[in-house]
Amino acid sequence: MGGVKKKPVGSNAKNKDSTTASGSNQTQSQAQKKEDSKKSTGSKQRLSVAIEEAAGRKALQNMKAITVQALARNLGVKISVANSFIRTMEARGSVKLAGGYSGHRIYHPVVQ
Repeated sequence: MGGVKKKPVGSNAKNKDSTTASGSNQTQSQAQKKEDSKKSTGSKQRLSVAIEEAAGRKALQNMKAITVQALARNLGVKISVANSFIRTMEARGSVKLAGGYSGHRIYHPVVQ
């Protein structure tokens, strides 16, 4: 019903002439901005493969209900790394499954 109206042919020709003169400057500045934004956006998460056991145990002691997401947020690692750490701790008997469903498991520390 209400779309964009076509502009007269004369105005299109004027716009093309003015943009081609400054178009090369704009493309260079846009490319430079993209490169700068790639450099400035640093990763907040560490890309470590494993969590040090001492740091992991310290983080677990301070948590009331242990979840994979909370552990990953506290230690600054990926969820997959935190999940593998919790599974190893569960296999060792340091934490025990308390509940949860569908990948959102809740653990509690085992008092030894």
